[in-house]
Amino acid sequence: MADQLTSTIPSLSRRAQAETSPRLTALLWEVLSDQWHPQDNPSGYVSIGVAENRLMHSELHAYIDRTFKAHDCFLTYGDGPKGSHRLRRALAQFLTKHLRSVIPLEPEHVVVTNGVTSAIEHASWAFANPGDAFLLGQPYYGAFPNDICMRPNVKLIEVRFGHELDPMSKDAVRNYEQAILDAKTQGVAVKGLMLCNPHNPLGRCYSQEVLVEYLKLCQKHKIHLVSDEIYALSVWQNNEDSSPPQLPFTSILSLDLTNLINPALVHCIWGISKDFGANGLRLACLVSQSNPAFHEALTSVALLSSASSMADHTVANLLEDAEFTDQYIQENAKRLSTAYSQVVAFLRKHKIKYTPGSNAGFFLWVDLGEAYLRKHPERRGKCDLTREVMNALLEQKLYLASGEMFGSETPGQFRIVFSHPSEYVDEALERMVKAIEVGYQGKMKAKL
Repeated sequence: MADQLTSTIPSLSRRAQAETSPRLTALLWEVLSDQWHPQDNPSGYVSIGVAENRLMHSELHAYIDRTFKAHDCFLTYGDGPKGSHRLRRALAQFLTKHLRSVIPLEPEHVVVTNGVTSAIEHASWAFANPGDAFLLGQPYYGAFPNDICMRPNVKLIEVRFGHELDPMSKDAVRNYEQAILDAKTQGVAVKGLMLCNPHNPLGRCYSQEVLVEYLKLCQKHKIHLVSDEIYALSVWQNNEDSSPPQLPFTSILSLDLTNLINPALVHCIWGISKDFGANGLRLACLVSQSNPAFHEALTSVALLSSASSMADHTVANLLEDAEFTDQYIQENAKRLSTAYSQVVAFLRKHKIKYTPGSNAGFFLWVDLGEAYLRKHPERRGKCDLTREVMNALLEQKLYLASGEMFGSETPGQFRIVFSHPSEYVDEALERMVKAIEVGYQGKMKAKL
């Protein structure tokens, strides 16, 4: 009887079945549920693979404790799923100031979401039909493929640059255009181009000149440009690298679009999870200044991404306090600069190559594959280098995000997130070196 019952259980949909196969994201959640603490959980994972900024947690925590006061309206739907009137007004004023928007933002330009993930998915859903495509240059933020593709059923076209072309250069724009033309010959319509500026994982800012080229490209082919600017205020002084030159951050909103592009094709995303070290508050926004139809369309799906009223109130309090936020942004930049220097000094000491020139975000793009093969030359050509290094790291209970998650064109690349207390970073780096020294022993394997 039991066999008869279980045999009749309805199967999952094809899309749900596809998500049951092991993948790197499953490993991430396993790591987050078993995090190392020197006293409470000494056998847990040390993680410098998740883009979290812990350098200012005590200051933000104290501010929220001091300013938060609950109201009855927090237990209702408030002003609706697109965010409260107060928060949308605060976001409009804050982003006009800090992103230097050439046209001042109005509350009706802003849709609040429960994180940037939802904002990205909304853009994909609204701008592309199922089977259409978004362009994404390599390497890229590892969650973009899911955010853009999974539920909207949109294709992703990865734009490659090889080993010689800087993916953030003006010349790289030609590769995007070739990808559009190639897609057209295959019957695939490209409807959007996703930029991450400042870039994750490279930690650099696009120049104004390059952004203008992207605008021209999108106008030429009538596609949407979505600029994910979640690290816009996490720009700092790099005191370690003389090249490439450090560029200031330029928001897509700060550019005069006249004679460049139909402004209805230009959109910006920002959230508090990175610049204010508050991933857990789950609050972001999508800004579109000249596309009222887009805002109207989001009314039907905004309930799926609405932020809690308590998060709404907390962030409104924060953004309305210009004195606190200005000081916070400045101090955060100083601490990020110091943390970067700490990690670079360690990498140089141990002769581990990294991509220089970061001055935004929390990242270092490092070549652990090269360091690993120096210690274990017999493994050259005999293994999947990225996965072997990943498994060696996991055996030391250390989690880094591998280049495989970021569409890296070079094996053995990993992203170090350095925005943690210095003692925690030291523990992680020592484990990293031990993993390279010892190599993979076959005791643990990433569930891929």
